[in-house]
Amino acid sequence: MSAPGAATETGLRAPQAPSGMDATVAVVHYPEGAGHATRMLAIARELQSRGATVEVAGGGPGERFAALLGYEEFVPTAVDFIGDYQGADGSLADVLTGSVPDAVRRVRDVARWLGRVDADCVVTDDMFASVAALLARVPQYVCTHNTPGYYDDRAERAGAALLTRQQVTASRTFFYPAVWPAQAGDPRGVERVPPLALDVPLDGAVPDVDVLVSPSTYSDDLGAVAGRLRERGRSVTVVGGDDWTTVRSMLPVLREASVVVCPGYSTVMEAAVAGTPCVVYPFTSEQRGVAEFLAAGDGFAVATTPDEAVAAVAQPPAAPSFPNGAPVVADRVMGDRAAWQKT
Repeated sequence: MSAPGAATETGLRAPQAPSGMDATVAVVHYPEGAGHATRMLAIARELQSRGATVEVAGGGPGERFAALLGYEEFVPTAVDFIGDYQGADGSLADVLTGSVPDAVRRVRDVARWLGRVDADCVVTDDMFASVAALLARVPQYVCTHNTPGYYDDRAERAGAALLTRQQVTASRTFFYPAVWPAQAGDPRGVERVPPLALDVPLDGAVPDVDVLVSPSTYSDDLGAVAGRLRERGRSVTVVGGDDWTTVRSMLPVLREASVVVCPGYSTVMEAAVAGTPCVVYPFTSEQRGVAEFLAAGDGFAVATTPDEAVAAVAQPPAAPSFPNGAPVVADRVMGDRAAWQKT
């Protein structure tokens, strides 16, 4: 990636692109969890390396990772659908009074920001940024693994179906990162690409890791898994634990690990690119849907209890082997620039 240039109030601009290639690409990540940010930042870096000026927006837990990579991102209103609907006290009423008005504000915020940065196109995994791009009349590329096929809950399934249809229709290309064979529940009208992982060197030495436990924002029982593994003599490193130092990229750490335990798809993608056996212990409905799809492939084991997770670590699956999809997405977007770049 080109070295970052001077920061602006809306983002961090890359150096000017080579002749004939100057284009401003807005990269917007979803605000729930850090994994959305790291995946989109992987694409952002690849776009910059191909001569694009990149502006970043998103907010939420991922903001700190953008800062670690030198981006000063724009922070629109955050939306917490999982917390409002799937949380311990969540309900449809909370969605209607919390997530819905926040979603309207986020669409407004992003649409105005796209105008301020004079974006030529948008690359996003954020459903609200997709709507904002339509309002701002900016060509868009969607990049998400989400699909209605993950959900049993009728409201979630209907919502995911509506969003997927909207994004397929609105985008020039809907990139679908997948690490499983084609499934009946895969969305239609999408382009399958390899998993996305942010691959940058660490500032210091890579930690010595045996079992890496990587919780998500919404997981609540991985501490029990870590404790039982330690009782069995395994050396366990917990991401975000007392002894953990935040790193700007998990890929070097995952390459060092013997096996990783995680609940959701962000770490699954990184483990697939790192070639590290992965035990998936899901908690949310989306995570459980991903786990069902993963069961059809190789390199991943699925657990539904702490005991099952511990047993899977003792006899891990074969190591997965996937290329990084971030360069694939960047090549497709920049290769298409004649169709979306302003004249």
